[in-house]
Amino acid sequence: MPPDRARIHAVVNQKGGVAKTTTAVNLATALAATGRRTLVVDLDPQGNASTGLGIAADRRRMGAWDLMLARARLGDVAMGTDIAGFDLVPSTERLFGAEIELAGEPSRETRLRDALAGAAQRYDYVLIDCPPSLGFLTINALTAAARVLVPLQTEFLALEGLVLLKQTVEAVRAALNPRLSYAGILLTMSDRRNRLSVEVEADVRGHAEFGRFVYDTVIPRNVRVSEAPSHGKPVIVYDMKASGSQAYIRFAGEFLRREEGAP
Repeated sequence: MPPDRARIHAVVNQKGGVAKTTTAVNLATALAATGRRTLVVDLDPQGNASTGLGIAADRRRMGAWDLMLARARLGDVAMGTDIAGFDLVPSTERLFGAEIELAGEPSRETRLRDALAGAAQRYDYVLIDCPPSLGFLTINALTAAARVLVPLQTEFLALEGLVLLKQTVEAVRAALNPRLSYAGILLTMSDRRNRLSVEVEADVRGHAEFGRFVYDTVIPRNVRVSEAPSHGKPVIVYDMKASGSQAYIRFAGEFLRREEGAP
């Protein structure tokens, strides 16, 4: 794996409301707390990662759209956050039109990869927060990334969604990014008092193809996790003692053990 792409992760799920942005933001926060320089690229036109970090829309003069259209370099658009070592490339509403603006342009699927080519000189990890779809922006993220991180809500039809995502990953691997691999599947919004949630977790862990990728850590359904974005903070900062915060801290440790063999 080329060193400039070794630790670029696309955080992907085509379904909305599965804690994808929450996972990207809180994992980045925990990584930064360990001294890893971390960047989140908010590739969702809705800008939830940007809003959840307290970056108001009027502060987002440039962002991921400018990167993809080569109108700015990474150093021009990356913003510091309130968390030391954690930078953000914000989303702007212009991302809604990125696919149309790049229609017919050469190498349209590799625009983000090209824009992040020098990221390893500044960051240890780059997390791309993808929109809830498998469209043009997500294809760009999968083409740019080395690894795919999948937050998966423990709900009905979870495995069916994984199969569709797998097909997209395989298509990108075949046509654009042959070294793309899975970082893992993180079970989210779990309520072990709920029989369905427990059954879905068991099904995913026992799946012949996907089970080996599932992290041991499970993120519980927790009201503090839901509250934190409205205060412009990751839940780890908003309320470190909350069960969701503690779960994300454990997950970050497990993530690093997989990625680096860290103790």
